[in-house]
Amino acid sequence: MKIALGADFYGFELKEALKQHLLKKGIEVEDLGISDRTATTPYYETATVVAQRVGKQQAERGILVCGTGMGMAIIANKHPGVYAAVCENPNAAEKSRSINNSNILTLGGFITSPESALEIVDTWLKTEFTQGWEPSIQEWLQNSMHDIADLEKQQFGKE
Repeated sequence: MKIALGADFYGFELKEALKQHLLKKGIEVEDLGISDRTATTPYYETATVVAQRVGKQQAERGILVCGTGMGMAIIANKHPGVYAAVCENPNAAEKSRSINNSNILTLGGFITSPESALEIVDTWLKTEFTQGWEPSIQEWLQNSMHDIADLEKQQFGKE
């Protein structure tokens, strides 16, 4: 699995902790910034770069960290093929994958401790789309992705 990873100034320290954690797990990480705590790259630029990688399937998933995780999610979700979710606990991470098939996780450096973030990331990585749901709901969730793809085509004009 390849993860595109990015942060702004407020998420830099948490991003670095996550990067080390992912590398120790043998996961390929593409660190798209920022590269040091003095960088002033705006959150929306980093979110765009990561979202483009994920949306174009150049990375299987992405993780973004800013102060709250919300700004990154807002920007990332403006890109086709991206389903970014702010998750502040493992339960939200699990549901963002099993229900919404999120492919970008956003976290808040102001809000989430490194220890909590590792648990959230591990839960998000191990959870598959529709996991844990009864067959009828699994089928509904799978079908919903087709409807969402149709909405994306209307919105973004892609085939």
